[in-house]
Amino acid sequence: MSTTVLTPMPLHAGSLHLEEDSPRLTAARRLARIFGAVTASLAFAAVLIVFVLYGYMSWRFTHPPVAALNTNPMSAIGLPYADVSFPAAGGGRETDGWWIPAQADSARTVVLSHGFGANREEYWVPMYDIAAMLHKQNYNVLMFDYGYADPTGRSAATFGIGESKQLIGALEYARAQGSSELIVWGFSMGAGTALQAALQTSLIDGMILDSTFVTNADTIAYNLKQYGALSSRLTMNLLSLFTPLWAGVRLDQIPSDEIQSTAYSFPLLLIHGTRDDKAPYEISERIAKSQTNADSSLWLVKDAIHEMVFRTHPEEYVARTTAFLQTVDTDLAASRASNMGMLESA
Repeated sequence: MSTTVLTPMPLHAGSLHLEEDSPRLTAARRLARIFGAVTASLAFAAVLIVFVLYGYMSWRFTHPPVAALNTNPMSAIGLPYADVSFPAAGGGRETDGWWIPAQADSARTVVLSHGFGANREEYWVPMYDIAAMLHKQNYNVLMFDYGYADPTGRSAATFGIGESKQLIGALEYARAQGSSELIVWGFSMGAGTALQAALQTSLIDGMILDSTFVTNADTIAYNLKQYGALSSRLTMNLLSLFTPLWAGVRLDQIPSDEIQSTAYSFPLLLIHGTRDDKAPYEISERIAKSQTNADSSLWLVKDAIHEMVFRTHPEEYVARTTAFLQTVDTDLAASRASNMGMLESA
């Protein structure tokens, strides 16, 4: 039987000895924890600021400030008018407007479709001057406010989704007054809204579209160029996130591609300035390229800015729009005469 004696081995300083943390190491770890907490707090604050910023931007996007009505057709241009109201197509909200009757009995009516952030008066166009011009040419004129400009009960802007129903309601009202020829004259987003309406109704016989604005990612990015630090992709994603909360619609519901690629059955007169900083003139070029009606045309105005063509080129503007209206009137008269001839010969 052997006996083994176990003798403990001495442990020197470099083996298994664990020293307590030094004061310097403890302080470093505390600083690291503080730095991590501060960094996380700053990151959270930055994200919160971005969400608050874009939430507010989305709110203003859907609830634009609009000036109150300042006057009326009688006090502004001496034209008698009637206060009218009508429902949006499909029985939607009531819409308020002015009906300016023609000088003599007329079955021709022009419905004016104002732009974003404006009301039916839209002074910078200037809308009253256009109404006076149309009155001299013996057209009835219907001016009205979209829901986001309604002085008595504003609703959120929906970028043509809901507004197109209100425009169709205006057309139905004009038809009920005996109008057999209906022209829509739209400005900026009011022009884009008119094209959305045209996808849903056959009441329109012609359109004049000034500085057409179509809401989509490209147009939003174009408007963000003046704010170079903002990411257009981030902006579009966050606007898409917040817009349903404020307006009850999604941006992807806007048929922007269909608006620009449809060959409309009636003639269009497209007017756009090459220095438009809100709606790129390529929008009107794409729409014009899609048209097959022989009476459709595009007037690109060199160096003109958004909705300012009338003010900068008044004589040519009046001449071109008047000629277009006469062409639509002549074509409709010829079409009706042809239809009557076919009925008589049948």
